[in-house]
Amino acid sequence: MSFMRGDLLTRTRKLVKGLAMAEPAWLKAMEQAPPVTFPRIDGKVKQISLPEDVYIKKFFQKNPDSKYEDAIKFPGFDPPPARVFGWRVLDLREQGVSEEEAMAVADMEYRSEKKAKKKAYTRLKQIARLQGKKPPPNPYPSAIKEIQAEEKKFVRDRFFDPKILKIVEKLKEEKAAEKQDRMSRGGW
Repeated sequence: MSFMRGDLLTRTRKLVKGLAMAEPAWLKAMEQAPPVTFPRIDGKVKQISLPEDVYIKKFFQKNPDSKYEDAIKFPGFDPPPARVFGWRVLDLREQGVSEEEAMAVADMEYRSEKKAKKKAYTRLKQIARLQGKKPPPNPYPSAIKEIQAEEKKFVRDRFFDPKILKIVEKLKEEKAAEKQDRMSRGGW
């Protein structure tokens, strides 16, 4: 029945009409109360777009480094700076400001906020140095530095972990044996 289109009811009707099948007992009842037909989609899922997406794209064109520095933190509640930028531009547009001016104002606010965060952290470091303490971790680190900090333990581990050292020794022995084998055969 896979060559026919339609649901069970239309397929069965076609088979009964073509005398390929005897009329089942449930066909009349199903014709009186047919099953619900759900709307079909074309197979293409529409892309979700928000009004601020246009401005977010422009933000990333102006600030390409922001993709890596201001990464989206899923467990956090703060929206990413690009989205805040888009919301601010839309807010200014609703107030009657032109698009260029709204983007300039939002960009200026983004840059000043970023500078304020850097300034606050440098002040924290100065205070810690004056008190003779270790400087606190950066509360606004870039995503790349966060990932590197997480991986630092594993990078150092490879030099001291006995399991890894055994694997390295085994690889060295295999490589030496392979090299010796090649030399004995006379080829490279």
